[in-house]
Amino acid sequence: MLEAIITLSSAGFIAGCGLLYAAKKFVVIKDENILKINEMLPGANCGGCGYPGCLSLAEAIVNRKASPTACPIGGMELAKNIGAILGLEIADVGKKVARVKCRGTVDKCSLKYDYMGPEDCHSIVMLAGGNKLCSYGCVGGGSCVISCNFDAIYMSDQDIPIVKIDKCTSCGMCVKACPRDIIELTDVSKSFFVTCRSNDKGAIVRKICSIGCIGCGLCVKKCPENAIILENNLAKILSEKCTNCGICEEVCPTKSIAKF
Repeated sequence: MLEAIITLSSAGFIAGCGLLYAAKKFVVIKDENILKINEMLPGANCGGCGYPGCLSLAEAIVNRKASPTACPIGGMELAKNIGAILGLEIADVGKKVARVKCRGTVDKCSLKYDYMGPEDCHSIVMLAGGNKLCSYGCVGGGSCVISCNFDAIYMSDQDIPIVKIDKCTSCGMCVKACPRDIIELTDVSKSFFVTCRSNDKGAIVRKICSIGCIGCGLCVKKCPENAIILENNLAKILSEKCTNCGICEEVCPTKSIAKF
């Protein structure tokens, strides 16, 4: 018995020494800049940059596989500090925030059925294409809320997500969580948006949602900057041309264009 204990202890000691030697022999010395940038990053590991964690992003930035502006939480100040370490000049990029482009609440968009199941948007969409007659709009499962690590989005009492602009870090996790692609990261300086994603013809939209875009083109005709176009029966505001004049909101007959 004693011999067995001694044998096992010896084997464990030898194995431990071997692991210690291997750890020292094959250790990867990280670039000093990677360590510096990793310390500067917020440490949220939210994945909004497209990398699994802040350290992975730091490595990608140093290896020129990602931009110093890739961290959506840190903003331009962080990007410029990273640029200073790498000897790069970083141009200013406007802050972006998440916008929910659907306002089809239950009193405005007709329901197909009363959903009784997991509070998850993907589950709702899988059941007969969603609980609303509109196959493009929000189904109200709250997956976007669950995905947000910054308490920047919540569900209204009519099951439509509302973004807290002051808390939004533009990480983009809510965008990824939405199965209907109704959440977009947009320039915070732009105030007016088409809060609809439907590509159905106007006659169909009128029957199922009182606040949907019917593709009438009135906003296109009235915009003094030619900043609106129609694509697949849906108005689209060109942010680079929009001057926030608000005429589109005034003339929209269904009020599907709204100011945020």
